[in-house]
Amino acid sequence: MATITIKDIIDEDFVNFKVPSMTLMFPKCSMKCGKNYCQNYQLINEPDISIDIEELCNRYINNPISEAVVCQGLEPMDSFDELYLFIKTLRQYCDDVVVIYTGYDEIEIKEYIDKLCPLHNIIIKFGRYIDGQSAHYDNILGVNLASDNQYSKLIGD
Repeated sequence: MATITIKDIIDEDFVNFKVPSMTLMFPKCSMKCGKNYCQNYQLINEPDISIDIEELCNRYINNPISEAVVCQGLEPMDSFDELYLFIKTLRQYCDDVVVIYTGYDEIEIKEYIDKLCPLHNIIIKFGRYIDGQSAHYDNILGVNLASDNQYSKLIGD
């Protein structure tokens, strides 16, 4: 029985991707953007939730509303082993899109991207929040991103 540690689950999220999604809030972050700029900073004080990965996958699969999974944070890439195991397990059930919101730049997490590529159908939103920049619409995600430097990219095949 493999488990994943998260801070919260939103079974039906209509904000972070262009289709209804299950959103997972990951528990770790290096605070590289600065805690004053983190929209999810309050999660640090929330208790950790440990949940069986198979149970989480079944919860997603059996929800007729959600069509994708969004992984955000704090910072999913700071919990990479659990993130990877979750996506790898989910791929046994479906090929639905998995979106990962990260504050890292591509070059900072290249080894993680390389490991995720074979799991296909993954979109990564890259880039730290930078105060004072303009929000802009991201065509891949179908939502507004907070800073000019942020963008998304489909990885894998």
